[in-house]
Parts: sequence; structure tokens; C-alpha cells
Amino acid sequence: MSAAKNSEKNRVIIFDTTLRDGEQCPGASMNIHEKLEVARQLARLNVDVIEAGFPIASPGDFEAVKAVAEQVKGPYIAGLARCINKDIERCAEAVAPAGKKAYIHTFLATSAIHRQFKLKKAKHEIVKQAVASVKHARTFCDRVQFSPEDASRTEPEFLAEVCEAVIDAGATTVNIPDTVGYAVPIEFGRLIAYLVEHVKNIHRAIIHVHCHNDLGLAVANSLAAVRNGARGVECTINGLGERAGNCSLEEVVMGLKVRGDAFGRLWTSVKTRELYRTSRLVSQMSGMVVQRNKAIVGANAFAHEAGIHQDGILKERTTYEIMRPEEVGISGSDMVLGKHSGRHALFVHLGRMGFQVAEDQKESVYNQFKELCDKKKYIYDDDLIAIMRERISDIPQVYTLDYFHVATGTSTVPTATVRLKKGEEVFQDSACGDGPVDATLKTIDRITGTPGTLEDYSLQAVTRGEDAVGEVSVTVAFGKDMVSAKAASTDIVEASAKAYLNALNSHLFAQQTAKGPKKKAAGRRQGRQP
Repeated sequence: MSAAKNSEKNRVIIFDTTLRDGEQCPGASMNIHEKLEVARQLARLNVDVIEAGFPIASPGDFEAVKAVAEQVKGPYIAGLARCINKDIERCAEAVAPAGKKAYIHTFLATSAIHRQFKLKKAKHEIVKQAVASVKHARTFCDRVQFSPEDASRTEPEFLAEVCEAVIDAGATTVNIPDTVGYAVPIEFGRLIAYLVEHVKNIHRAIIHVHCHNDLGLAVANSLAAVRNGARGVECTINGLGERAGNCSLEEVVMGLKVRGDAFGRLWTSVKTRELYRTSRLVSQMSGMVVQRNKAIVGANAFAHEAGIHQDGILKERTTYEIMRPEEVGISGSDMVLGKHSGRHALFVHLGRMGFQVAEDQKESVYNQFKELCDKKKYIYDDDLIAIMRERISDIPQVYTLDYFHVATGTSTVPTATVRLKKGEEVFQDSACGDGPVDATLKTIDRITGTPGTLEDYSLQAVTRGEDAVGEVSVTVAFGKDMVSAKAASTDIVEASAKAYLNALNSHLFAQQTAKGPKKKAAGRRQGRQP
């Protein structure tokens, strides 16, 4: 390792907010078990900080942050809190199990438009509240971060004043968010340079940036910021996030690695060979499809179709590839299991992938694996992720799919026969529809007596080949209750039925738990900043 890379002043901290800001992406919610699997993989990726959630938003968010703080070792575990004492105290309680790795991130809007229309506060009131909150947070842990929300639209002089005040109050990090994705690289870089020059005590804190992608500039703005003195980037896997998303972790990390010459040999601690696996896990756990032409981790990222490109690659890869696929974990070597694989091989491999299978679940996991082997010649890592994802739901299965049969074709009316189980009871019915999936879902509605309206439906191939597992993601409206769910199978009708049933079971569970999800949604709306 070079002397430059050894230098801490050249190190860029990677603050991952996939589980907090990333999960605010509509349709990307994850349950506590799914969050834990993602957090464990982020630890293997070797990010510096995991922002695990917004504890005050809901009991579910609190429990998720606390579980990550208890079970995930290595990175700092952060929770988000508004500059309100009850938020900070709830956050402190959630991250406390992380011990010396506990991290509180508190925020308050500073821009003129937010001061006037949202907070209705004067500048001096903003400074006073921010300082008081940082001091309160420091009574709980040593790592406290303050974010002036909408910093990129805040007057630079006032922004510098706020940063200086919170650093004096004990903030160890000041994060500069481009909350609405308004900035462009040249001006965002200048803003960071201005803070470095005008905040007298800036040497006592680390500058982070948190950029949104509304103009498609989140990565560019983040890289401009580190060139001008920022030493932390807040980002998400696959660029997941609210509206158009956040700064993509894999893009900013590989940008710094591949173009170190342009960034003064800045470096991160991220293990880049874990990037592709992390991308796939987050995609499956969140149900958010990665576009084929996505930089670094998309299916086409290292594909070459043009004859001139293919010729160049065959002669010398660097003619058309600026990085090797192996650097980000794409090796084509994940095809490791088949019908002749035994229990030991399966669970050792699942362990390497980060999945912890309880003893009392191993038999059923292995049986499900063997069932899939009967349908597919080869089993890929993504197939195993799909199996495990189905097993980590914390929603009771009121209805389960026992059997289905569909009749369809160009000269027949699509018809489905479905048999469901509810405890020891078995129900069967049939219905017609516009296609096999529609007929199946209508039959489920007839059986359960709880009709839903399919608001969104997407299908992606989890793995490659004609026998690929397909994952279906749905958003279903049951009256005013909007529920997102997903399921996977080699049969898309079966995957659709299971996804729809998962949504139905979530709705029924929500009804039994006294409108808990509605409180959670309301809580998140309050905290979708910075």
C-alpha cells in the first residue's frame, strides 16, 4: 500500500444509509430480518457507518435499529433523530447496544425556504436549537453528527455559522446535504471549499456530504465535494432512495478507485469484491430492480456487443474496460451447487454468503433447495438468496398456497383453480381473468373474501438461463391500505400468487395490530430529511 493510501487524511469515510434513506424509496420497505441480512452484508463490505433507521418513526424502526446495533459488529451503527430531545433519547436507546460504535445523527433545516415555510424560525433560533440538540446527543455517545437540512440552498455565511456552532457544541461530523438534488458539481464543490476556509474550527470535525439524485448528479456532486475537502460520503447500495434516489455507493467507491489520479489518491476501506453481491442482496430484499445499464453492478456493465468492442476486448481488455469485473465481485463463478450437493455443502455456502440458518430450520431449507434442484440444472447464489428471503418474513402466514392450476391460450378463456390453506382448513375455487395471473389473483380474492386492487406489478429474472427464478414484486391496495410484497419461483404464476398472498397476509396482520403500519408511515413522512 502506498504512503498516500496509508494517510488518514486521504481516507474517505463511507456512510451507508440504505436501511434509512434508501428504505424511504416507495415500495422498498424491508422487515427487521431483511434489514439484518443487509446490515450483515454491509459489514462484510466494510462500510464505516451503517445508518440503520429512524428510531422515533415507529416501533418497527426502533426495533430494527436496536437489532442491528446488537448483532452487527464492525461499522458504527447510526440512528437518525430530529433536533428534538425525545427523538435523540429514543435514538440513543436504539443504538446503545453498539457500545463505543454508537452514533447519533441529528438534523435541522437551515435554508431560507425551510426557515420561512416549514419551521417558521429565525436564524438565531435555528442555531440555538441545533447547539442544544448536539449537546444533548453528546451526553449519550461520543459520535454525534449534525446535518443542516437543505444545506445546498442555505446562505453560505449562515451555513458556516451553524457548522461552527455545532462543532463547538460537540459535533464530531458535519454533514452537508443536497436534500432536494438541486446542486451542480462546480457550485457544490465551491460550497465545501468555502466551509473548509471559513469555519474556524472545521479541523475538529469531519465534513460529510449527502447528495440526492434529482438531476442525476448525486455521484458527481459527491466526488466534487471530496475534491474540495469533504472526507465522508453518505450513499446507498444501487443508489436506492427517495424520489430519484441517493448517491450510489458502488459508483462513488469505484470512481475514487479507478480515477485515483484525479482525486489525489483518496481511498476508502470498502472491499470492492463484495459490491456485486451486496447489490443483488439489496435488490432482492427491497424488491427494487437494478436497471440493466446501471453502472458497476448492472447486467450490461461489462457486456460488449459491438464487433469493434469485442475485437478490442479479445486483444486487450483495457481497450474497452476501465476496471475488471472481478474487482467488483463479478466472476461468473457463483454456479456452485446442484442436485448432487449435500447438506454440508449447502450450509457452508450459505454461511459464506452471510445467512445464519437455525438448526430447527435446516431440514426445511434443504428440502426447499432440493425441490428447486429438481426444476433447475444449476443453483446460483441469487437462487439461494430468493430461498432465504422467503424464510425471513415476520408476517404470520394466514393463507398459504397449497395448489394451483391454470388453463390459458389464444383460443380459450384464461381460468385458474386455486387451493389455499388457512390453518387446518382448505379452500378451493376457480375464476376467469384477462390472463393466467389475473385469473389466479381473482380466485384468491373469491376464496379469502378480501379483494385487493393490484396497483403495481413487476417481474425480474433473479438468475440467468431458461430455468431462471423469477421474482414478482406487487403493490396491492386493500381499501386505503397500500401493501408491497414480493415472492420468487421458477413459475411466474406461482410467484405472482405467492407475492399477492404475502401482501394479503401483511394487510390482515396490520388489521390485527391496531393500524401499526399507518403510524409507521406517518412517522417516516416526518423524517424523510436530510
